[in-house]
Formats: sequence, C-alpha cells, structure tokens
Amino acid sequence: MKSRWIPLWVVMIMASTAALAVPPDGAVVLTGDPLVMRLNKDEFRIAFGIEAQACMPRGCNGSVHYRIDWKASDGTARSELKQVSYVVSPNAARTIAVDRQYLDTAEAAQTVDVVRVSVEAITRRD
Repeated sequence: MKSRWIPLWVVMIMASTAALAVPPDGAVVLTGDPLVMRLNKDEFRIAFGIEAQACMPRGCNGSVHYRIDWKASDGTARSELKQVSYVVSPNAARTIAVDRQYLDTAEAAQTVDVVRVSVEAITRRD
C-alpha cells in the first residue's frame, strides 16, 4: 500500500496563501466579479457589488479604483484607470456602485469591446 503524505513545505505554502486571501478586519470587498453591460456599440455600464458588513451599523463610503482594458473594431487597444464612488447606508450590509463609460477613438465610429475589468483598490471612509 502506498503511503500518502504532503511535505511540510507544501502545507506551509498552502497556509500562507490562504492567509493572504482573507481580507483584513474592517475591509470592504466585492461580492463577485464586476458586471459589464453593453448599452450600444461604445457605451457601457460597469457594476460592482460591494460587501460591507464591516460598515454596519453606521455606514461608510469610498471608491473602487479599477482598470478597464478595451479594444475598438479598428484594432486600437487601450487600458485606462477609472474610479467610481460608493455609499453604504446605515444598517446595510451591501451596496452597488455603477459607472458609465463611453469607450471610443472617434465619435462613435467604432464598435468597442471590453476585454477585461480588474479592481486595483477599494478605499473606505467612515
């Protein structure tokens, strides 16, 4: 019978990685990936679900700083840093923040696709 064991260094790496995934006390985090909604060929809404248990019962506010990578039908690719504010009402555990974006290179002459949205940072003020 073959013995199954995990080397101690593997367990230590797994434990340290798990510790990094836990948000610090009082942190505001996303409930999931950002939602990108196309309204027309160059207009988008980007929604962020925000878990804010740490803000209860007084509420808080802050900003989501994110990067949006997009590409126009002519092959032009861009990456931009954006920011959207959020407000968590008193006694609420969650909120959403929605940003409006027009992404184009020449007065709506191109169809644009959002390639990726990634969150750079989330700030919180009480």
